[in-house]
Amino acid sequence: MKTTDYHLLPFHFDQFNDKEILVNLFGDFLITEQGTAEKIVYRELTDESLIKDLVSNHFISESKYPADMDILATRYRTKKSFLEEFTALHIIVVTLNCNQACTYCQVSSINSTKNTCDISWEDVKKSVEMIFESPSQHITIEFQGGEPLLAFDKVKSAIEYAELLNKQHQKNISFVICSNAIGMNEVKLEYMKQHHVLLSTSLDGPGAIHNRNRKFHTDASYREVIKGINLSKSILGEENVSALMTTTIHSLPHPKEIIDEYRKQGFRNIFFREINPFGYAVNNHIADYSTDDFIRLYKEGFEYILELNRAGEVFIEDYAAILLRKILTPFSTGFVDLQSPAGIINSVLVYNYDGYVYVSDEARMMVEKGDHFFRIGHVNDGLKKIISGPKVAEIAKHWSNESLARCSDCAYQVYCGADPVRNYLKTGDMEGYRPESEFCHKNKTLIKYLIEKTLDPENYRIFQSWLAN
Repeated sequence: MKTTDYHLLPFHFDQFNDKEILVNLFGDFLITEQGTAEKIVYRELTDESLIKDLVSNHFISESKYPADMDILATRYRTKKSFLEEFTALHIIVVTLNCNQACTYCQVSSINSTKNTCDISWEDVKKSVEMIFESPSQHITIEFQGGEPLLAFDKVKSAIEYAELLNKQHQKNISFVICSNAIGMNEVKLEYMKQHHVLLSTSLDGPGAIHNRNRKFHTDASYREVIKGINLSKSILGEENVSALMTTTIHSLPHPKEIIDEYRKQGFRNIFFREINPFGYAVNNHIADYSTDDFIRLYKEGFEYILELNRAGEVFIEDYAAILLRKILTPFSTGFVDLQSPAGIINSVLVYNYDGYVYVSDEARMMVEKGDHFFRIGHVNDGLKKIISGPKVAEIAKHWSNESLARCSDCAYQVYCGADPVRNYLKTGDMEGYRPESEFCHKNKTLIKYLIEKTLDPENYRIFQSWLAN
């Protein structure tokens, strides 16, 4: 093939340290010399080896229609396969009541054990019926609060009604309870074991950090959550208990200590998660840190995790594993924050304790501050009416990063997602403004960081082992 005799295939590019990165529609990337994209466009390539790499990696084609077009189409469909069955994750908020007073509470929970904000029996039934209207064959029902253990009778009712309906629908159902694990006991755990319910709890690090973040009486929060984790593992099995940390201003100096706490408790993974700008966190100093502060914490922790893996200990950072799956494989992920079209509605719906339906967990968090913008209906309406309504049609105009300003030509678009809810919260509209977007800044920085790490053969081997888990 002549150096000028080729056809362009869609790709994006960006400066990458002192070089240039090219990324195509399927997530394949090449690190090249600066100016390569310009040479490709203006037919100024002279390096035959580079031309072969560009052809084999689908940046250019020897023919107008590549011979493997069907394969490329399959690869693109695979990247978007989370859309095939529609909503798979369904979150039922069984109560707003809680037995903790966390300083960053995102849902503005009520510190009460009374049933004043519990979901009604009728709304439990309607929520489950609406969940089964989803065409997805794989359904996850997640119970949240407040503290769902305070309304465990409603959780049981939903589980048993779902199991009854599933005798007819024959879907693959998973159940998850998101709990602070305070108040967990053997009776509840035996029920969870019988019905194959997973537990997701919160652990922010060593006791000094956890107790400052998650208030329960005086300094009992850490003690109680560890007690709940150990009891849960003993009955449910270690593989059925997970924990999630939230980064606060108190976390920033201690990434290694937080990781070591997870190791101490027998976990083989951690998810470094930023604080969400919702609920009590908005006006609390605990959230007074920048995205760059979080990135420094993340990188320091990640380097430590790499050290552990090089020494033979398998320990995974979950957010990196999600991004690496998008970077190094042709597959999509179930992580709703990194999907385009956005995970809201397409992958998740939230059934609030008052029976109203929201597009995501973050969207219902806004409600407790009086903002109902992302309320799309009520469980009495049914799924078909809700998703075909004008509110969803309006949201759909802003949920694909392929059509958003500054996202549409971003080199890392295929690895990232769209977040209309956060855009709305920060800017007042669902489109957002990328130059000031913390979501954009964090993801671009971490994606570039991880791509650079993959260039080291030992890191690449470690990452492949993570993806095989």
